Amino acid sequence: MSKLKATFAAYAPLLTQLFRFVSVGVTAAAVHFTTVVWLVQTNLLLPLTANVVGFLLSFQVSYWGHRSWTFNETTVLHRAALPKLLLVQVLNFIANESLFFWLLSLHIPYALALIVVLAILPLFTFFISKLWVFAA
Repeated sequence: MSKLKATFAAYAPLLTQLFRFVSVGVTAAAVHFTTVVWLVQTNLLLPLTANVVGFLLSFQVSYWGHRSWTFNETTVLHRAALPKLLLVQVLNFIANESLFFWLLSLHIPYALALIVVLAILPLFTFFISKLWVFAA
């Protein structure tokens, strides 16, 4: 039993960080999703354009949530971390928008397509953020 406790203790910080990452990510995804649906349902924007707005808003939630909570032990300055996370998120967004476009071309309802897209890419972001963006 003590070996199990030791193993858990060794992984507890990573598991805590992963939980925080998921919490911030779900919040950012909810902001993204809600923004897109609202903009489309109110006929303000088409889905692909609304997705850009949703990305820009959710990026703010993502950066500040990860900076202040998920990776709060980082000593990396904002001027170094922000551009790195922006690069990661722009690449993530290009993948997001491409996958969203492809799913829409298959005539999948936009809300379902967006859920699929927002569920696929977060692991990439976690590891890049941990190993590069917020790494001291």
